[in-house]
Amino acid sequence: MKFEALHDWDLSPRAAIELQAVLASGLVDDKPLDPGRIRTVAGVDVSVKGGVSRAAVVVMRYPQLETIETRRAKAETSFPYIPGLLAFREGPVLLAALSALRNEPDVFIFDGMGQMHPRRMGIAAHLGLWLGRPTVGCGKTRFIGTHQEPAPVKGSRSPLIHKGETLGVVLRTRSNVKPVYVSVGHFADLESAAHLVLTTTTRFRLPEPIRAAHKAASLS
Repeated sequence: MKFEALHDWDLSPRAAIELQAVLASGLVDDKPLDPGRIRTVAGVDVSVKGGVSRAAVVVMRYPQLETIETRRAKAETSFPYIPGLLAFREGPVLLAALSALRNEPDVFIFDGMGQMHPRRMGIAAHLGLWLGRPTVGCGKTRFIGTHQEPAPVKGSRSPLIHKGETLGVVLRTRSNVKPVYVSVGHFADLESAAHLVLTTTTRFRLPEPIRAAHKAASLS
């Protein structure tokens, strides 16, 4: 998979924050995903252990959710863990894995945030700009904002609000199981992002592409 470099990754935390504010103006979050045009969906995740970051991208047919390609990469973890700057810690190794893809996915689901972020630049949003493709963030825990607990039935949701703005939805992917936090990364809208997460979730809480990527990253 080919993409153009947008910037250097070797930045100070202050410079990284300033860059996020600039990049956020290029995000598109009002473009619905058309399920009828989606043929492949990729799950993206990173595992960090012992100072080494291991990235994995798993491409699946949609809606069958059959794996057709898995790519991995690993590198020394050089950027510190700073909330809100995850992309600068995980971005380079993820791009290494993504660049090896032979099948270019129609949409990507990241294990992390999209625009559910103080500067709208979670990992799914940031790398969505690099890839120029639709991206969705699906996180396991709340990062910012407030929300009401959605009803316990699968498919129930409630908006996540931050400073008066809806940045995502808290989505119940399985009945009586903890919800996930869904937000648009790039080239999608919130309703279709939530629909994609639901239609790629089967027996477990997380979408199958993310689960597969997590397993692959742990093995690399």
